[in-house]
Amino acid sequence: MNEIVVLSGKGGTGKTSIAASLAMLAGHDAVIADCDVDAANMHLLLKPDFGTTVEFYSGELAVISQKQCIRCRKCEDICRFDAIAYIGRQIEVSPIDCEGCGYCEMVCPTRAITMEERKSGNVYISNTKAGNKMVHARLNIGAENSGKLVARVKSDAKLLAVAGSKSFIIIDGAPGIGCPVASSLAGANYVILVTEPSMSGLHDLKRICAVIRKFRIKAGCIINKWDLNEVKTSEIKQFLQQEQIEHLADIPYDVRFSRAMTQGKTIVEIQSPYRKILLRIWNNLKSQLST
Repeated sequence: MNEIVVLSGKGGTGKTSIAASLAMLAGHDAVIADCDVDAANMHLLLKPDFGTTVEFYSGELAVISQKQCIRCRKCEDICRFDAIAYIGRQIEVSPIDCEGCGYCEMVCPTRAITMEERKSGNVYISNTKAGNKMVHARLNIGAENSGKLVARVKSDAKLLAVAGSKSFIIIDGAPGIGCPVASSLAGANYVILVTEPSMSGLHDLKRICAVIRKFRIKAGCIINKWDLNEVKTSEIKQFLQQEQIEHLADIPYDVRFSRAMTQGKTIVEIQSPYRKILLRIWNNLKSQLST
């Protein structure tokens, strides 16, 4: 079983569209994992049925018993995150501001405060229109620990892949270089980088490549909308050559790309040259990883 992670140093490069297109081409032979849990949108293209929902708990939240509370306000004074306030003759905790540090529980003279496990989001296991299983998640507003939620999504995807004897896990990672990206990369066999020919595109490509080097994972790059800035495209190609990163393809700008997304379709479902490009990439990847 091989894990293929699709990443981009910045948002808006077409990463999710390409990951979803590969999911369509892979069909029954792959399990799909949407690890962009902070802003998950792969479901818009793959139309999962949200068949199974599991609550995800991570971190702690301060909870105050109003019966035991004597309104001494020591907890309010010690909270450095301003998560506790005296409102309407009660001491209230703001779930968004609470960091779960537990200091308020320690200073409470009547033990009115307890630290309880916090629900951070949901994990879903779905069937998609591509005929494969998809594990995806939604992080609650203001919730943290997205790296742990990514790890949970990947773990569930691996279990499904093993149980179903699937050859691939296709992972749509988060943009940037933060904790969710590192969690997505753990255990991966190949990384597909999606970039665009702009100053920020090249800058952030260099940053994500530095992260990939730490993991020692083989990578290839797709330059999306390459014809919008041919000078910058040339610079990106030079960088890829220096870093020994495989140049997978150049995809030109085409309004059909955007139209497909507004219709809730991947770019391999419409009449365009994109299907041939991505089918070639997918077949080459299967050949590489099988050897």
